[in-house]
Amino acid sequence: MAEPVIEAKGLGVSFAVNRRRKRSLREMFIHGSKRDPNAEGNEFWPLRDVSFEVAKGECVGIVGKNGTGKSTLLKLIAGVLIADEGTVTVRGKVAPLLELRAGFNDQLTGRENVNLVGSLHGMTQQQIDDRFEQIVEFAEIDDKFIDTPVRHYSSGMKVRLGFALISQLDHPVMLVDEVLAVGDKSFKQKCYQAIDRMLENNRTMVLVSHNEGDLRRFCNRGLYIRDGVLALDSDIDNALSAYNEDMTAEIEQRKKKKKKKNDKNDDGDDDGDGDDGDEKAA
Repeated sequence: MAEPVIEAKGLGVSFAVNRRRKRSLREMFIHGSKRDPNAEGNEFWPLRDVSFEVAKGECVGIVGKNGTGKSTLLKLIAGVLIADEGTVTVRGKVAPLLELRAGFNDQLTGRENVNLVGSLHGMTQQQIDDRFEQIVEFAEIDDKFIDTPVRHYSSGMKVRLGFALISQLDHPVMLVDEVLAVGDKSFKQKCYQAIDRMLENNRTMVLVSHNEGDLRRFCNRGLYIRDGVLALDSDIDNALSAYNEDMTAEIEQRKKKKKKKNDKNDDGDDDGDGDDGDEKAA
């Protein structure tokens, strides 16, 4: 049996809340991105004890509400964060479509940024040169802008250029975080087609999105993250159903709490009116 492309075992990461002192340069050098074991303050674990495997060619969607650790999990897989517990192993180069403008230098032109970021992601100069026109065409950047510093670009132009560049990487593992929510309808369609081509080439993908249509279109499996733990690892329809059921129950619970609070406030107002009436009668 082939080894999984992504393998997470007991994965967890924590952050110190209300830290009482800043970390020194020496501590940062010693501990790096890991949590300082001597740091004071309460610990918050956005993820804990998460284990799963992703096989070659799979597209796995991560499902869950905001703040439950979905993006944190992608950053752990990408190596942007280092786990405080457990391990994550990725067998192959990773193309991270996380923050599409990351790595861009506002002082450099679009052309210079393509060369810079492309080389940072392991592309050779020959590969960059061969694919440059495709990148610019995909990003819909006019000739007059490609040699203009990107500080003059709109946020949409930067995102389009970032996606166009990353989509040209040949890396076998793709990490996609909400990037399909950007751009107009025409550009989204091009993004969908680019991802279809990647999956047709048997590449492995982990996708975070709040768009159920996107998740069902691309993913054959879902990881439902609830309160920082892996609540369900199943096919994408089951994962979305479990998530939606929990969200419906949570909304109903909030409605009940709100009604109870309003009823209590109404009772208090009635009591107050009665007291005022007694005082006036006296």
